[in-house]
Amino acid sequence: MYLSVNGNNVNHKHYPIELLAPARTAESGIIAIKYGADAVYAGAPRYGARASVGNEPADFEKLITYAHKYRAKVYCALNTILNDEELEDAVSIVKNLYNMGIDGIIIQDMGFLEADLPPVKLIASTQTNNADPEKVKFLEDVGFTRVILARELSLHQIREIRNKTTTELECFVHGAICVGYSGQCYMSYAIGGRSGNRGVCAQPCREAYSLTDGDGKTISKNKYFLSLKDLCFENKIEDLIDAGITSFKIEGRLKDDNYVKNITAFYRQKLDSVIEQKGLRKASSGKVYSDFTPDPAKSFNRGFTEYFLDGRGKNISSTDTPKSKGEYIGKVGSVENGFLVIETDKLMTAGDGICFNRESGEFSGTVINFVDKNNIKVQDPTGIRKGTVLFRNFDKDFCDRLERSRTERKIGLNFRLDKTGGGFLISAADEDGFQVESDFPESGETAKNPEKYREILSQSLAKLGDSIFRCCEVTVNTDALPFHPVSVINGIRRNLTDRLEKKRLEEYTPETLKMEKNSVPYPSSSLDYRGNVMNRQALEFYRRHGVKNISPAAETNQKMDGRVVMKTRYCIKKELGLCGGALKKGEEQAPLFLTDRKSRQFRVEFTCGQCGQCGMEIFG
Repeated sequence: MYLSVNGNNVNHKHYPIELLAPARTAESGIIAIKYGADAVYAGAPRYGARASVGNEPADFEKLITYAHKYRAKVYCALNTILNDEELEDAVSIVKNLYNMGIDGIIIQDMGFLEADLPPVKLIASTQTNNADPEKVKFLEDVGFTRVILARELSLHQIREIRNKTTTELECFVHGAICVGYSGQCYMSYAIGGRSGNRGVCAQPCREAYSLTDGDGKTISKNKYFLSLKDLCFENKIEDLIDAGITSFKIEGRLKDDNYVKNITAFYRQKLDSVIEQKGLRKASSGKVYSDFTPDPAKSFNRGFTEYFLDGRGKNISSTDTPKSKGEYIGKVGSVENGFLVIETDKLMTAGDGICFNRESGEFSGTVINFVDKNNIKVQDPTGIRKGTVLFRNFDKDFCDRLERSRTERKIGLNFRLDKTGGGFLISAADEDGFQVESDFPESGETAKNPEKYREILSQSLAKLGDSIFRCCEVTVNTDALPFHPVSVINGIRRNLTDRLEKKRLEEYTPETLKMEKNSVPYPSSSLDYRGNVMNRQALEFYRRHGVKNISPAAETNQKMDGRVVMKTRYCIKKELGLCGGALKKGEEQAPLFLTDRKSRQFRVEFTCGQCGQCGMEIFG
């Protein structure tokens, strides 16, 4: 198979830089674009990895129409594994979305590549476990125009992938992290039949466990050992661009609209700074005019980590709570007459939500009822004492500002008025070179005060109100101006901008993908249940690419007792400071055991020194 996008060979060095934001609904997707996203991703009506946030065709139609005005893209997440009947239905969804103008389909199931698909761009979901150059090169060779990389990769590993591929590379830049390798976690399925590969993960990684050794000795009780902090690469944007990333993805299809506003606006500013500095180009049109200062610490987060981007990270788990901690406030200096005296430089207000570890060790929260400078009264002070560390997980003032925000995104526009042989011509041209024009009618009357009239003319043309445009310049290239009332000028302006907006939509063509089947060898000759093969067409795909031994997906009612239900680069021993360092040849780490609150026990084995991929495996 060779890859051609609209007939042009792909060259990754010429890709624009894209900010990709989540769209829980059409409305939240529109918000994301307004606040700076170059593209959004939304769940299909069925078969998305977040089954609870699917979107109907009318939602996609609305979102696509809005996005394409700004040259922003819309991708559909259709990234679960499917049985034979579902695959047929999913292909019909793809065809419908293609006819609407979708810009790409995010998939996990390789059965799609054996189906009769329209020429739509295919994006390999992170669920396909894209962690090494060989796998990414294979995906490129079989037709994927973009690959979403595994979250646990280092900059060095990303560079290695980039050096051996030319496909677009997308990476998560912010948001929640799955502790297990994406697409390779079966813990939820093993516990209760709900699989992340089927879009219904029960999130056992966000549950509390007790950790014991092989002798049954308790190391720690009721901690969230598998719950990681949230990803935040705000200081690594330039490094990631240099490593070859072209699309920066914000996690959060389950998050609210205020999260989308804040985090999208924050990374828009970060990316714009690097794009300008490096002389690059962004992937869509328009400029964001924000009316607030974004701050990721003020939106949902469990604390932040750069994970493994610079090697093996430390303090990457959130063992106290799987819930949002928000921003660090300070410590309680003293408790006096019912007031908490806080050592902080933060401004607090009544209605703020704070959280902390109670004396019992339980992580809890309460609401601030009254504030007098750094002295606060809270609804429930139980367990708060001198030295208690406080976090704010709800900033009322900030959230109120987000609710009231009137941030706008505008496309630059210039008006020009010229004298022609037959009269006068007025044109409107936007920042992307789209242009419309019309006659500026004769009136039989000239302005009594030409200078004043030119000023009125310019001001009237520049009043673009709620349109998608912002006037940058009005050029009048004639002294002999026919006089018209402001109402007539306003009508001319509306006609031009309406036509220009329509032209932008009519002349937008999504990139297409030309695919031809081939037999490029898959990097392995065998696949166990972790190959996630659930339908006949996926089976045929892997056979055609040289895989001889193929086991069915776990989700085909396979028993998971004694099997690996999660593999992760994260290591509990390393996190708790229990790592004994490098092992001698032939030496093995003794397993530990995780027991949940329902007394279900999981054996944890450690993969120390295996090809530099230290981590652990959890067995059902």
